[in-house]
Amino acid sequence: MGASTGALMGEGQHHFLSRVRRLERKHNAMTNGYLARVRADGLIEVLPQKVDTGISPRSVVLFLGAFLLFKGFLIASIGLVGYQERVAKLASGSVLEQGGAMIMIVDPLSLMVAEKIGPILR
Repeated sequence: MGASTGALMGEGQHHFLSRVRRLERKHNAMTNGYLARVRADGLIEVLPQKVDTGISPRSVVLFLGAFLLFKGFLIASIGLVGYQERVAKLASGSVLEQGGAMIMIVDPLSLMVAEKIGPILR
């Protein structure tokens, strides 16, 4: 009788501790906010609110578009040869400067923007 009761107590305690861990995870998730809703059976269910990163795909596209316009403006104002010389100088610098040079390499889109902006600048 004593051995079987001990095994049951251990199993019951294991279930209790796993439930406590689940509740603690849910509680920690709810520190960012929660939503309460009524299920079809009438039970009120409280769920953690999803965290919004704040960066939308639209803002990423707008940033990339503005960056392409900026590169196009630089190419149009400095000239293609002068721009490539400056990017080459960047590529021979520190690791951070080399990363900047990789980003600032002339691409077809920024070149097309430069061709459209060029007559306006002159």
